[in-house]
Amino acid sequence: MVNKSFLTVQEVADELGVSKSYAYKVVRQLNEELRQLGYLTVNGRVNAQFFQKKLCYSE
Repeated sequence: MVNKSFLTVQEVADELGVSKSYAYKVVRQLNEELRQLGYLTVNGRVNAQFFQKKLCYSE
């Protein structure tokens, strides 16, 4: 995975090996968690570090 600040829905789908529609659900869920923590989010993109943390790739 390339060091990027945000991942697109397509990149999430590719990383997880799921459909693009399911990746949208994942991105929405992760962004909702970030909003509840007080972070600004971008629709259709998710913070790469948060994505990796939630999927046990890093701490």
